[in-house]
Amino acid sequence: MDESWKIETRAVQCGYEPGNGDPRIAPIVQSTTYKYDTAQQVADLFDLKTAGFFYSRLANPTVEVFEKKITALEGGVAAVATSAGQTANAIAILNICTCGEHFVAVSSLYGGTVSLFSNTLKKMGVEVTYVDPEADADEIRKAFRPNTKAIFAEAVANPAMIVLDFDKFAGLAREFDVPLIVDNTFPSPVLCRPFELGANLVTHSSTKYLDGHATSVGGVIVEGGNYNWANGKFREFVEPDPSYHGLIYTEAFKDCPFSVKARVQWLRDFGCIMAPQNAWLTSLGMETLHVRIARHCENALALAGFLEKHPKVAWVNYPGLKSNQYYERGKKYMPSGVGGVLTFGVKGGRREGEIVMDSLKLAAIVVHVCDVRTGVLHPASMTHRQLSDAEQAAAGVTPDLIRVTVGLENVDDICRDFDQALNKI
Repeated sequence: MDESWKIETRAVQCGYEPGNGDPRIAPIVQSTTYKYDTAQQVADLFDLKTAGFFYSRLANPTVEVFEKKITALEGGVAAVATSAGQTANAIAILNICTCGEHFVAVSSLYGGTVSLFSNTLKKMGVEVTYVDPEADADEIRKAFRPNTKAIFAEAVANPAMIVLDFDKFAGLAREFDVPLIVDNTFPSPVLCRPFELGANLVTHSSTKYLDGHATSVGGVIVEGGNYNWANGKFREFVEPDPSYHGLIYTEAFKDCPFSVKARVQWLRDFGCIMAPQNAWLTSLGMETLHVRIARHCENALALAGFLEKHPKVAWVNYPGLKSNQYYERGKKYMPSGVGGVLTFGVKGGRREGEIVMDSLKLAAIVVHVCDVRTGVLHPASMTHRQLSDAEQAAAGVTPDLIRVTVGLENVDDICRDFDQALNKI
């Protein structure tokens, strides 16, 4: 890869470099295993002395293409693909926090992530403290403990649409010398550059904009190469790993110790891998990510403006609107746009909102977001239904909130569809 390449070129060109006479498009390697000539070659692979493929629970050539492409797009040093975005977030924490340790997270996270952190990780002895993303730094400092190991946030909150104050949270991460983990799913690397804004790890639900066509569930963790894992806080990175004959990750893999540890411990033991077919489809989708995301932003801004003026609409939340409280922050951190998702509320409340959702014809009711087709969802009764009323409020979910994922259809058709549905109430 030419380091001078812009992100549009990287999206198309990176991840796979065919040799003379090789297929121009990366093939799908649908194989669990790989053949070698000597026993020593395989032994060296098991001991991490050489790179290569020996069993697809750890690595696969097609999955590696996806990992290299997202690494190039985010500007990181390595990536680990997983079976889902939730898996990526879980491993991002578990690779850092052991039983009895703690991390800080913003309260405005996606409901599934809150459930993962509050319930499942708690059973494993890892504790989380949630903070209001809009609280001042002094208030957030109170959440930190001697055993705090990370900060977790979303670049754009789902569905609260809060644009992360990167300066504040990156500053706190540096102050307490812990990694800042940012879920960059909603803006994508085309719109938001977390590593350049102080993040150390980036996660994605690749099921969303990276795939872009709602075909393939997956996730990924990207390592920024900008954190000192040998700072004394993370003993598993600097102490010998008995499962690899005493290997020390920060010594054997100085450039990407986090990624190697995540792969050879968590993927090895949990088997939560991305399927080659899904990796191939997602890599294919990423080739047009920069083209798609520009139209998503354009359509979302137009729909948000239309809804903001509609007499049946009570409120609209889209950071691309000049009237939005996060508009200036969005321009600062995401100057090319804030993505294709918005939320709004219908005058009258929840029942009227249900009538609108049921009356839409072009936009479908779907438990998904960030693909080429326009869709709607009611978070309070769907994605965030496992949360208590207080947790929903902290996540920015109100009973009347409708989330819209704005697709690539003609924007006039999209607006007409919402207009006819709103006029049913």
